[in-house]
Formats: sequence, C-alpha cells, structure tokens
Amino acid sequence: QVQLVESGGGLVQPGGSLRLSCAASGFTLGYYAIGWFRQAPGKEREGVSCISHNDENTYYADSVKGRFTISRDNAKNTVWLQMDSLKPEDSAVYYCATIQKLAGWGCVYNENDSWGQGTQVTVSS
Repeated sequence: QVQLVESGGGLVQPGGSLRLSCAASGFTLGYYAIGWFRQAPGKEREGVSCISHNDENTYYADSVKGRFTISRDNAKNTVWLQMDSLKPEDSAVYYCATIQKLAGWGCVYNENDSWGQGTQVTVSS
C-alpha cells in the first residue's frame, strides 16, 4: 500500500524551528519528485517547497525562501522540511505529496499523486 506519513509538527514560538519528516512506505520514494504543501483555515492550499527525485532541483515559495530548506535521503525513503525563523503566518497543516514536476512558479501535481495525512504546525507565543 502506497503511503506517505508526515511527522514533526507541533507548537513553537515565533523565531523558532521545526523539522518535518515525510516517510514513504509501499513504494520507492526515489522515483518521485516530492512537494510540501500547507493549508491554513479559510485559505487555499499553498505549495511551500518541492524537490526533484534526484535532489538536483528545488523550489521555494517566496514566503518561505531563505527560511525553509527541503532535503531528501532516498536510501531512507524520507524527505525533510527544515523550517527556521518561523512566523505566526506559517501556522497551517503541512502535507507532503508526490508531484509530477517542479516548475518555476511552483510544484505541479495531479489526481494521480499521493498525499500524506498532514501534520499541524502552530507558531504562537
């Protein structure tokens, strides 16, 4: 069974850091580009960052550029999102997903892609 499982979310103060993990089971993560997305209440889902299958290309939304870092270890079937200098506006449910490709403007996915269940990130004092 193809499954993606996110972990690492939680409550953190502004300026703090969290590291999210996306672990794959039932398939080889190394065949896929992976994206991190987030959705806050009342807002549309936003593509935060994505990484090519071979780790050669990455994309970051302008809102997180310079603060978030995406990485992967295909041998461990895991992708991470290191989030530093967190702001209250980063609060959302974060999801990882397989994607079709990286584009200059974002992470491209379709109905065939697989999603995790999400992990809550709350940035608050």
